Amino acid sequence: MAEKIESLLKEEGVYHPSDDFREKALVKDESIYSEDYEQFWKRAAEEVDWFEPYSELLDDSGAPFFKWYIGGKINIAYNCLDRHVNSWRKNKAAILWEGENGDRVVLTYYQLYREVNRFANALKGLGVKKGDRVTIYLGMVPEFPIAMLACAKIGAVHSIVFGGFSALALRERIEDSQSKIVITADGSYRRGKVVPLKENVDESLEGIDGVEKVVVVKRTGNEINFVDGRDIWWNDFIEGQSTELEAEHLDSEHPLFILYTSGTTGKPKGVVHVHGGYNVGTTITTKLIFDLKDEDVYWCTADIGWVTGHSYIIYGPLSLGATTLMYEGAPDYPSPGRWWDIIDRYGVNVFYTAPTAIRYFMRLGDEYIKKHSLSTLRLLGTVGEPINPEAWRWYYRTIGKENCPIVDTWWQTETGMIFITTLPGILPMKPGSAGKAFPGTEADILNENGESVGLNEGGYLVLKKPSPSMLRTIYGDPDRYVNVYWSKFKGCYLTGDGARKDEDGYFWILGRIDDVLNVSGHRIGTMELESALVAHPLVAEAAAVGKPHEIKGQAIVAFIVMKVGVIPGDELREEIREFMVKEIGSIAKPDEIHFVEKLPKTRSGKIMRRVIRAIAEGRIDVGDISTLEDESALDEIRKK
Repeated sequence: MAEKIESLLKEEGVYHPSDDFREKALVKDESIYSEDYEQFWKRAAEEVDWFEPYSELLDDSGAPFFKWYIGGKINIAYNCLDRHVNSWRKNKAAILWEGENGDRVVLTYYQLYREVNRFANALKGLGVKKGDRVTIYLGMVPEFPIAMLACAKIGAVHSIVFGGFSALALRERIEDSQSKIVITADGSYRRGKVVPLKENVDESLEGIDGVEKVVVVKRTGNEINFVDGRDIWWNDFIEGQSTELEAEHLDSEHPLFILYTSGTTGKPKGVVHVHGGYNVGTTITTKLIFDLKDEDVYWCTADIGWVTGHSYIIYGPLSLGATTLMYEGAPDYPSPGRWWDIIDRYGVNVFYTAPTAIRYFMRLGDEYIKKHSLSTLRLLGTVGEPINPEAWRWYYRTIGKENCPIVDTWWQTETGMIFITTLPGILPMKPGSAGKAFPGTEADILNENGESVGLNEGGYLVLKKPSPSMLRTIYGDPDRYVNVYWSKFKGCYLTGDGARKDEDGYFWILGRIDDVLNVSGHRIGTMELESALVAHPLVAEAAAVGKPHEIKGQAIVAFIVMKVGVIPGDELREEIREFMVKEIGSIAKPDEIHFVEKLPKTRSGKIMRRVIRAIAEGRIDVGDISTLEDESALDEIRKK
């Protein structure tokens, strides 16, 4: 890599939370940013209950294998359930659930507690014990959090595999984690169709010996194959089980879950998180970043199969005693007004979603949104990838009615919790910037030599101090853990992202380091190119990639989705090129612009730039596409 990544796009706008929001916010004083590192994490630990107190905050003697809250005994399921059942929250709604087909369920803390105990007792009856791995492969149904909390309560380690993954991807994860039990459903709903979960499980288990039982939720009623002696219906599994169970008193470093995250090459990495530090980190960030109060209805639109769902649908909100909403289906089914209808019907106050969804609704126009009040919303959030300024402003104006602060959050599967954002009661917001490092954390931007770069210079985003919520290792492969995250810069965690920091200490994420283009000696982040493209008033979505160029090194190739009703052509293509010159400079003028109906995305909504780049470069093998939602998007790009 060259000395630095150039940052060419400049965003000037600054937005402030209202006086009313500031006055009622949980955090009103910026002194929280200057609080001592150790004192902050000691204070954060008071947000959860401990069976036995810890004797030492941090053991870094085996760095980078850090240990936190040494000697403490804890159980995250106890903090999510038992302690609330023993309080006034006993009959408070814990989970509001809506199925794609209109089914609705409300689970109070007491009801959830009882169901978790029944399932945990059934697992124990099978001989599942502390440290055993259990794979969960489900759609967004109430049984999902019940299963994960039941595993946590008895000290089993859950490995959740996203319900959109193929049988092959599921098999890899079952084999790597050496799971004894698989929990699935006959199927799940997606845009009115049935996703054949059980069929995928059957295919994935062919030739695998270690799985003893497959527990099956009856959700869709589709016909499935049932293996005698191995398969059992969920309701039969929990029948007659006690609704009482004491949570296991676990060491703070006892593993809670394995979550697999794809690398660009090689097998998926099994990221390991633990009960103690992860519980503390997700609880304190949920409370302070989302300004979450007892009366709020909170909705994170992610799937529990991703880390966002682990941390900010289930563990963070429930540990805090919040009411969290789960929705099973697609955002636009049966109509593009579905999300806005849900917000109005449940009176959602805090709404956390992905930039790709925001851009999708921008593309459709405001027709469906204007039919809804959205008046209960008071805070908005974004997650998954950097949000371009144009989409940020649309979200602020159209969904938030210019009355809701937006917390743009940067974090990773590996960090477990949000690391960079604004605290909504005290910090102004800059469209396109994630904000400052969260209290108790320290981030920096380094050049190739490991030196801090200057203001507004691009480089490698690193974390200079560990936090309690971070991964402890890669399951079964500690050497890979060290090599991937801790070997490039001494004492620093390498995030894999490029970024710059401005004069106010705000971080601007430039995209993955491997998505940086080298154009005539200039290193440009794809995020900045895409932000400028989407700033054009007729462009809805864009993906920018590089392809080899004998003179420039790399040529910029843009794939663009236009807003509804716009007919693309050569004249518009040239207009967009000139727009890019105006926005960034001539260096950013795309060599090729292709108009497409849709971009290839994962089921979680992330644009698969790696695959687009491979096609643009003319490669036949585009790598793993098991997370791809719609293969027709790839076919269109290949033709272009």
